[in-house]
Amino acid sequence: MGEKKLRVADVARDLGVHRNTITLLYDETATRIDLDTMNKLCTYLGCNVEDLLEYIPDTKS
Repeated sequence: MGEKKLRVADVARDLGVHRNTITLLYDETATRIDLDTMNKLCTYLGCNVEDLLEYIPDTKS
């Protein structure tokens, strides 16, 4: 979203999701992700899931 200079509020409104959901994803603080939301976001941005997410294993356990 930063590269395309999109506002969180605009993306949330266009996707029909709560603004906080987009903020958490943008700030990389989300603890869970709804697959429908990810699908909408990828379609909206014209990208793949791997362009938005990176898997980092939990090394604490």
